[in-house]
Amino acid sequence: MRGIPLRFVFALPWLLALPSLTAGEVTIYRCTDARGHLTLRDTPCAPGERQETRAMVRPRDAVPAAAPIATTPPPPPAAAAPAPILVLRAPQPLYECITPDGERYTNDSAEGRPRWVPLWTLGYPVARAPHHHAHAGADLAITGGNVSLHAGGSVLTRPAHSGHPWYPALAGTWIRDACHALPQPEVCARLRDRRDEIRRRFFNAQPSERDLLRVEERGINARLDSDCGAR
Repeated sequence: MRGIPLRFVFALPWLLALPSLTAGEVTIYRCTDARGHLTLRDTPCAPGERQETRAMVRPRDAVPAAAPIATTPPPPPAAAAPAPILVLRAPQPLYECITPDGERYTNDSAEGRPRWVPLWTLGYPVARAPHHHAHAGADLAITGGNVSLHAGGSVLTRPAHSGHPWYPALAGTWIRDACHALPQPEVCARLRDRRDEIRRRFFNAQPSERDLLRVEERGINARLDSDCGAR
């Protein structure tokens, strides 16, 4: 065993005051012999001596101060992503059409069923051939597009032009029934009614007709899912 030099004894207060920036600890032994002589050691005391220990931090070089870090301003917050836009398909319209006889039917188009009507039913002027019988010896002449029949001193000519074209008596044209759009709740109700009618008719239908009914029902179901929210 060896004693601690006196200069180390005077350095103890400085060692105790060191900060805790050390790598480990060291134990100091305070040894007092029978005559009361105090000795500081770094090893245990000799037998017969009173021993006290003190744990001290082993000194080490101070850590060099870190260089200041240049701070940069934080980047501006990212712009919020635009809210997603959900585009919904407009429901397919359904139209109710009325025939001249008052019959009502539905149609997917605003154009009703076409039908042929004579022009005179629409107010157009039509030319009708006069019912005259030419007598024997009557003179027939065509002058300037007019037909003249001289019989017994009378003259028969074509009616004067009134500014409107004249049409043959049998002339006609195609017209369509008037239709109007139904509100969406009514559209869904009529689609369900038509599906119920198809299912009732299916049991008595022929195989070829059943194929057509299946196709129509699939179309109605798809339309109910898309435009009415449920079947």
